[in-house]
Parts: sequence; structure tokens; C-alpha cells
Amino acid sequence: MSVASQIACVRRSLPERVTLVAVSKTHPAELIREAYEAGHRIFGESRPQELREKYEALPKDIEWHMIGHLQTNKVKYIAPFVRLIHSVDSARLAEAIQKEAAKCGRTIDILLEIHVAEEETKTGWNIGELMDYVRTAPFVRMPDLCVRGVMGIATNTDDEAVIRRDFGELRRCFELLRPYFGARFDTLSMGMSHDYPLAVECGATMVRVGSLIFGERDYSEK
Repeated sequence: MSVASQIACVRRSLPERVTLVAVSKTHPAELIREAYEAGHRIFGESRPQELREKYEALPKDIEWHMIGHLQTNKVKYIAPFVRLIHSVDSARLAEAIQKEAAKCGRTIDILLEIHVAEEETKTGWNIGELMDYVRTAPFVRMPDLCVRGVMGIATNTDDEAVIRRDFGELRRCFELLRPYFGARFDTLSMGMSHDYPLAVECGATMVRVGSLIFGERDYSEK
């Protein structure tokens, strides 16, 4: 099936309240253009340099999301144009984004990444540490950031009960944090190609779907 038909199929499976981020990381600009010509505008990338290259090569009304782990020294590559950074997993990174946003004279929307999976290799805040941090009102000192919600990745397993538990915990964290941020705190980004229907059941407002749209990624040259 074509990229256009695949993206239409995924869209049909989502309620209107759920935003689809088409995960285009490692895929060529031509495939993104196919999705663009089919009417899609929101794409997710995980490598800052690759994201910048695609931004420069593709139409400027695309809404680019940074979904992968982001090093503080790479924020400068994407700060001038990125719409949403999903993967803010430390105070140090938040401060680096604030610094670059101020340089660019723009506000950058971010999500706080929370670690809920059983794999220790996955990144994200521990919710206890994050709550302690948020209670100090640090974002008052970062006026060029807008905290829009939370993001997380479920355990890599076929056990639906474990995945549901992880998504339930992310929803709980979202509700815990919401009183600190006000009306714009509206985004719960969870769910990927293999588990997004379950994420939607558990309250996701944004899903990140790649291989179902673009096919499996080829890492041979990466």
C-alpha cells in the first residue's frame, strides 16, 4: 500500500480528539512529501541534524516534532523552527531549550518525558523527582518554554496488561501535573505503531506512528 493510503487508514482509526504524528525518522524526504501531498502536516524526527536537513528541504508549513532523546548541545539545530519537543527528560535540557528559544525570539512548546517502562535503557523523569522539581516552579524562570503535557514509552512487550499498566501510569502522571500548568497543559503523547489503539483507549491525545505509515526503517546506513 502507498504512504497516502496507509496514513489515511491510520487516521480513520483515530478519534478526532487524537493528533497523529507521522514518525518519519530515517525515512527519505520523498516519502515525507508523499504524506504531505496526501494532506498530512505533522512529522516526528529523532535526530536533530536529520530534522534540520528535512526542514530545509521540505515545505515550510510542516509542523516538526522532536521525539527522540535530545542532547543539550544539539538544541541549537532545531530551536528556530521546531513546533514541539516531546523528549524533555531533565532540568538541564529544559534550561538549554529556554536559552536557545530566547536567542531565537520564540516560544517553544515542550512535553515532559516520564519513565514508566520496565527497560532501564529508556529515558525519562522519575515521577517523584519530576514532582519535586515542578513544585519549585522552575518554569516561571523559563518564559520562552510552554509545557504542554507529558510523553512516555511503554515497555517493549506483547503483554497487553503490562502496556496498559504503563499507559495508565502515564495518564496518572498527566493528571498529577496538570494543576501546575493550566489550560495549555493538554497533551498526553503515548502509543506507537504496535500499541497506539491501546494508548488511545487509555487517554492518549497524541500518538506517534511510523512503521505502519512508512514501512520498516532501514538502519543499514545509519
